[in-house]
Amino acid sequence: MLVLEFKAKGKTTQYAAIDEAIKTAQFVRNKCIRFWMDNRGIGQKELYRHNTALRAEYPFVKAFSF
Repeated sequence: MLVLEFKAKGKTTQYAAIDEAIKTAQFVRNKCIRFWMDNRGIGQKELYRHNTALRAEYPFVKAFSF
């Protein structure tokens, strides 16, 4: 596992945006892991399609998609 640490000086709104982005990334990661565990043998393309479906289903995921 890769862990990055840093000290940042920012505004409260910036910290809130970072926290929201972290929560969204963890949500998508957990959904993809669950999808993979339930459907063994799927590949990267299916996970990408699942991620696209998550963006369509959850508006907060679409807001933080790059």
